[in-house]
Parts: sequence; structure tokens; C-alpha cells
Amino acid sequence: MKKWLIALASVFMAVTLAACGNKTVATTKGGKITESAYYSSLKSTSSGKQVLQQMILNKVLEKDYGSKVSKKTVTKQYNAYKSQYGSQFKSVLEQNGMTASSFRQEIRSNLLLKEAVKDKDKITNADLKKQWKTYQPKVTVAQILVSKKSTAETVIKKLKKGESFTKLAKQYSTDSSTKNKGGKLSPFDDTNTTLDSSFTKAAFALDEGKYTTTPVKTQYGYQVIKMLNKPAKGKMSDHTKALKERIWTADMSSRSKLKSVVSKVLKDGNISIKDNDLKDVLSDYLSSSSSSN
Repeated sequence: MKKWLIALASVFMAVTLAACGNKTVATTKGGKITESAYYSSLKSTSSGKQVLQQMILNKVLEKDYGSKVSKKTVTKQYNAYKSQYGSQFKSVLEQNGMTASSFRQEIRSNLLLKEAVKDKDKITNADLKKQWKTYQPKVTVAQILVSKKSTAETVIKKLKKGESFTKLAKQYSTDSSTKNKGGKLSPFDDTNTTLDSSFTKAAFALDEGKYTTTPVKTQYGYQVIKMLNKPAKGKMSDHTKALKERIWTADMSSRSKLKSVVSKVLKDGNISIKDNDLKDVLSDYLSSSSSSN
């Protein structure tokens, strides 16, 4: 699940580097541990510094882009992950050291960062043309999944004789989630990472209304694919928004791009580090002169 989250070298911990008083955090027979002692110890660690970096970044991102990320948007993405993992969702969160609340915050932080990427990343016409070369509008296909190649070949023979793809899907497909819908899948494009690459390659090669005349071997077995809807690619100018989204999505997985964007965000954040021991905590993102402000 971590791969969905902010691609920065940061660690989200359930601690706050704000309080620095004499309140007792823990007691032992050897004495007590105060907030100030805990803070002094934690701030010298790389994890502690990463937490502070993340907290500072989140504050600035909220100020600059908070109005662009609604609670509804966060909930929609949260529910999508929850639906994907079903009954395993809670255990997946626990395995990643998160609660439902902290995961929602991670999603929000990620969405805020993407807004910053969209704002700071200057996309050129050359960038759009590069994306256009491989761009494929979303297509809709139906598929029949079987375990044996010979069974797939039998299905193809029946299709050549004019039998209904929908009826054959109900009769032969082992995919219980699609067989009663004639094998129909949700629309997808070339950015999809959940489908087998052999499947998508074979699908995109089909013209609308055509089906694969040889079985397609995938990690799930053998599949027969039919192209139901294949929109024309059209002109690049008609897909500018979609092309930009592809670029922004790619940038969210680029450490160098994210570091550049975060640097710009922090430099405009009017940040003042009050603790001398932490004055260089943002030195990776700011110039030496700025980090001491």
C-alpha cells in the first residue's frame, strides 16, 4: 500500500515534534522521561527530522492547495482502496503501520502534493507530443478466461461459426466476476497496471468488433478477447487534459521531479526554523542561505 503514498523519503510517525515542556512521557524505576528529553533525543535522529520535514511540507501545502482537495475527494479514493482490498483492508493497513485515520491523512497529503506538481510543473508542447505517441483512449473489451489452451481454441472455433461471444462467456469463462456480463470489463487505457501486459497488448491490437483468433496466454490462464468499443485517437488538441494528467501521474513517481517541486513549495513557504539544532533540516530542499532563515 505504501507505493500509493507520497514518494518522498519521509516517515509518518504518530508523534508530534511540537511540545517541549516538562510533562512526563513515561516513568521508570530509574526515573521519568519528559517531553523535553524525548524531543531532544528524537530531533537528533533521521526519522525525527523526516517527520518535521513532512509536517512543515504539509502545513505549506494545506495553505497553498487545501481548498483544491475536498473531503469528498479523499473519501472517494479511500473507498476505492477499501473496495479493492475488501475484507483484507484492515489487515493491510495494520501491516503498513496505519489506521483508517492516518491513511486518510496520507491520501490527503498525496493529493495536496499532486496539486503542487500540477501548479509548479511547466508542461511544454514537446512533453505533450511525447505522451501523444503512446496515448490510447480508454477501450472496452470482453474476455473469456479458461485454464487450457485447447478450451480457448474451442471457443474461437465456435466464434468463427457465428456463436455469440456473450453466451460463450457464460458457458466457458472461469472468471466469475465477468462471465454473467458477457465477459465485459471496465474501460481501460495504456496506463492500466492491473491487467496482464500480454492481455492489454493483444486487446489494443484489435479493431472494434473483432476478437483474438489465437488464445492469449496470461498469468491467469488463456483468454479470448473481443473489442467492444475503441474510440478513435483523434487530434492531440482534443486530449490535452488527459495527456497532462498522464505527465502529472508520472511525475508523482519521479523522486527528482518531486524534489524539485517540493523545493519550490518550501522556498515560497515563509518558513522559519526556531530550533538552532534543526536549522538545516530543510537543507536538501533549500539553499544554505534560505535554510537558516
